[in-house]
Amino acid sequence: MSKKIHIFDTTLRDGEQVPGAKLNKRQKIEIAQQLANLRVDVIEAGFPCSSPGDLDAVREISRQVEGPVIAALARAVKEDIDIAWQAVREAKRPRIHVFLGSSDIHIQKKLRSDRDKALEMAVGAVKYAKSLCDEIEFSTEDGSRTDFEFLCRIIDETIKAGACVINVPDTVGYALPEEFGSLIAKLRQSVPSLDRVLLSVHCHNDLGLAVANSMAAIRNGADQVECTINGIGERAGNASLEEIVMVLKTRSENYQAQTSIDTREIYRTSRMVSRIMNIPVQPNKAIVGSNAFSHSSGIHQDGVLKDRTTYEIMKPEELGIKQQTIVLTARSGRAALRHRLQELGFTLEAQIFERVYNRFIDVADRKKEINALDLQSIVEIEVSKVPETYKMHSIQIMSGNKMVPLASVTLERDGQLYTDAATGNGPVDAVFKGIERITGVPGKLRDYDLKAVTMGTDALGEAMVRVEMGDDIYSGIGSSPDVIEASARAYLNACNRYFANGGATGIQNPGDINC
Repeated sequence: MSKKIHIFDTTLRDGEQVPGAKLNKRQKIEIAQQLANLRVDVIEAGFPCSSPGDLDAVREISRQVEGPVIAALARAVKEDIDIAWQAVREAKRPRIHVFLGSSDIHIQKKLRSDRDKALEMAVGAVKYAKSLCDEIEFSTEDGSRTDFEFLCRIIDETIKAGACVINVPDTVGYALPEEFGSLIAKLRQSVPSLDRVLLSVHCHNDLGLAVANSMAAIRNGADQVECTINGIGERAGNASLEEIVMVLKTRSENYQAQTSIDTREIYRTSRMVSRIMNIPVQPNKAIVGSNAFSHSSGIHQDGVLKDRTTYEIMKPEELGIKQQTIVLTARSGRAALRHRLQELGFTLEAQIFERVYNRFIDVADRKKEINALDLQSIVEIEVSKVPETYKMHSIQIMSGNKMVPLASVTLERDGQLYTDAATGNGPVDAVFKGIERITGVPGKLRDYDLKAVTMGTDALGEAMVRVEMGDDIYSGIGSSPDVIEASARAYLNACNRYFANGGATGIQNPGDINC
């Protein structure tokens, strides 16, 4: 009989801890709604005590998102638990997720305590959380490095205190698959009370073994896996949701386990998270990378043309990767565009549709043909845009290998045009400096990624940047057939995120501005 594996998605909590990936409330709700479409079992919506903004976002997700359990993380202290309950209490299926370090290094170095006091703290926290909420999860932080006898003891006592989910994390990604699988099997044998609750695992990818450790845990008795879209997370990231799900689906005979995930929503969810968090997916990423279903070898191409199963173990359609059959041009009207969007699964409000249509016409005038991937890129960028303090109007570049690049940039703000010029080490650098001069916000470029959305010399270019402004890092994304314009749009998007987060706006060198 096939066993149900619960998918606990922590993209909005652990995934958001990546520098520069901070989300606003609207973005968190958008991702949470898509995770519900994906049919994850649990959405860990955030760590409410970390900020009033996160508390507000988790509360709104609890109100608006139906289907999955909505969980909030809390340290094993009363104040955190109160705030977590305040955040999720309006959810139809709320969960408070309490964690406490259980390894000696965490207890002694971080908590400045001992095992007995840590156990008392854990039990007290679970009991208090249970008095507020029926569904409590307890995590033994750094469980893979915890003394086994103490791990058994703290698990048993927190189950008695009311926990209905016990999570054993490999917090620092130290475990090997055979070790971690053995640990889960030994816990099943040594703690009889685990039969009454769900046993969960949360694996980090510091040694590149997060998915392997998660699969070893499933084979040895884990009921739930905690993971993120695209494997994002702090340091080297978390176990990748899409990889775990597709392993179970593709090799189901080896695990006798299945999930409730709608795999046709995997690709769209991956794209959405990548764009909104501005974390590119590497081309050779398993399942969702751009090369995952590409074949360049002549032998492979010949085999795939004869029968796709010769070199493909999954169908792109299973992941929601649609075949590109209809091509739109600048002559395509609103009706054709709306029909194609519906085919791709997009239902847009009138105002957003007009933005998409105007951007579609702008790109189609230069690219001539817009296929499914181009259109998806346009839609996702327009949908995920923050309020635009400044809008891109035009850029002009003078550049060459024998001259200093010069860029003239014109931005629109409140219906008025502002123009300035700057030189740089290259045309992109010059454009960025021109934007800085107009907005009055100096930025330090931390990361820059540029890729083609489709094939060909007229391919739509997609740029992603991470820029340090003030005390924080802001991400931005932009697309255009012109890679310099795509880069400019991405940088301006980061600036607008800075302004939307409360950053001061201003114009430097007003005497140099042509209005």
